[in-house]
Amino acid sequence: MTDDSAKARTKRPSGGHAKPATSEASRSSWTQDPEGVRRDILAAAREAFVENGFSGARVDDIATRTATSKRMIYYYFGDKRGLYAAVLEQAYAGIRNQELKLDLSALPPADALAQLTGQTFDYHANNPDFVRLVMVENIHHAQHIAASEKIAKLNLTAIDTVRSIYERGVVAGQFRADLNPLEIHLTISALAFYNVSNRATIFALFQHDMGESGALARRRQHVIETVLRFVST
Repeated sequence: MTDDSAKARTKRPSGGHAKPATSEASRSSWTQDPEGVRRDILAAAREAFVENGFSGARVDDIATRTATSKRMIYYYFGDKRGLYAAVLEQAYAGIRNQELKLDLSALPPADALAQLTGQTFDYHANNPDFVRLVMVENIHHAQHIAASEKIAKLNLTAIDTVRSIYERGVVAGQFRADLNPLEIHLTISALAFYNVSNRATIFALFQHDMGESGALARRRQHVIETVLRFVST
């Protein structure tokens, strides 16, 4: 399977390339805002890796999109692999930070799990670039993720969140006691992921647009019901 085959699996969100600044004054001002430069490079790199995969993306192209130089990119990220790893870290931080913002401890277990599932579904639907990046990384056998301690630590919070909800549900007699929180997390992720990753093929096979607003709302509810039935006594 190639990066090109992964590219055909999802629809790229609307919008063109980042417009590069052209003036020397603009370049000079960026040197006074190193975090701004870093954010801009990451945004352009994410777009390039989503479009072309790791192998197809070119540092020259990323530099052009940001109106900076390859030297500046290498200064911040070391090399192309370092830049790609930073994009992945940022992508995973996005979904994990959203989960941490949810006040799930104040909700009954079933309501908390329903909200977590719905928010996970929404994040994938609203961030197809995240799905594309994960697909590309799987093509590369997760070698970049495996080398990132930051991503590993980030994703531990996902299991902790599910475990907390699940254990409360078991104590309350609402959830069955023979499940692993990791399995619950995998089920939620799989159902949310598939709705984006296979959108193009499902449309080609069945003329069913999973991204259409009505279909999206129905699928979201089905996913929540599936997860709740899976864990319920």
